[in-house]
Amino acid sequence: MGSIVNSPSAVNSQPPAVGLALAALRERQGLSLEQLSRKAGVSKSMLSQVERQRANPTVAVVWRLAQALGVPIAQLLEGGLAEAPAPAITAVSAQDTPRLVTPDARCELRILGPVALAGRFEWYELRVAPGGELVSPAHERGSREHLSVQAGVLEVQAGAHTQRLRAGETARYAADQPHAIRNPQRTPATALLVVLQAD
Repeated sequence: MGSIVNSPSAVNSQPPAVGLALAALRERQGLSLEQLSRKAGVSKSMLSQVERQRANPTVAVVWRLAQALGVPIAQLLEGGLAEAPAPAITAVSAQDTPRLVTPDARCELRILGPVALAGRFEWYELRVAPGGELVSPAHERGSREHLSVQAGVLEVQAGAHTQRLRAGETARYAADQPHAIRNPQRTPATALLVVLQAD
């Protein structure tokens, strides 16, 4: 996914089946924990915890593991089922929807888009507590964001420009420059955020 949060931590009530897929792929390729640790740049102890489903890795960690194993990231996040035929309808429960939170816990992003589109077309439900802010560095050249406020008030800053939005309003702006979303009010705000990466 695009670098929307500088230091996000992934939160889920239960870890996805990353561990099972990771262990199976590692064994299939004849890699030890230590070998995969060196290839992926992830500590051996973290790998062990992930495989035993005692740790829920961040998207960045899963990305490094997928690169080291030479598989699509979706294959790890979906428990190794990426190659199976897709069902006619796929439903994701609220508790299984991945979330990212800022270190101060004032901003939460629920990842609504499928993993397969990460890095190209992403959409999120954004919740910002009073005084919270989501500060992002520049994304890839040509990237744009579309923010539609559902409740409360949010302030968008893109480069040197700032725009305040109320419920029902949408802002579209270049995201290939430093940008931020802030809640200047005393009540929580929610919005839908769509990120379009450059082709």
